[in-house]
Amino acid sequence: MRTGSVRIDDPVQLPATEQRLLSMSLSEEEIYQEHVLDHYEDPYHRGRIEHPTHHHQDDNPLCGDVVAIDLAIDAGGTIRDARFEGEGCCISQASASMLMEKIDGKNIDFIKELTANDMLELFGAKLTANRQKCCLLSWQVLQSAIYSSCDQNMPAGESDRPSTNPGLLEDS
Repeated sequence: MRTGSVRIDDPVQLPATEQRLLSMSLSEEEIYQEHVLDHYEDPYHRGRIEHPTHHHQDDNPLCGDVVAIDLAIDAGGTIRDARFEGEGCCISQASASMLMEKIDGKNIDFIKELTANDMLELFGAKLTANRQKCCLLSWQVLQSAIYSSCDQNMPAGESDRPSTNPGLLEDS
């Protein structure tokens, strides 16, 4: 393979800095951990929406993580804005940031089809069963938020919460 006049499959021809970068091969897990830290330290859409159309907040009583999600959903069901606030571990807060990035501009039908396994795949890093609960908190809050209208004039049936969350992992 070539980039400009330097072959990157021949490290002898690469500048010393690029040779060091190639020799420092990060494992997939390390890359995921770095991605998680990036979302934790510089979260996507952290904050509140001044006039949300939908809102929900919940916590994980086992560890104390808290996530609140505000949504601004237009009449066609498209998410115009999605924001979160919360306190807790790196996993719960980073996963909320990743989820806000994933749903930005999507239709609520996309959210309804989003499963717990999809959320775990989005997060990427392997987690124990207890840590999966931290990761899934924002997903659970989002699933509730789309049925938790702030508008009292919403047509009947659109704010009814379903009795189950499809794809939710059972306790291990």
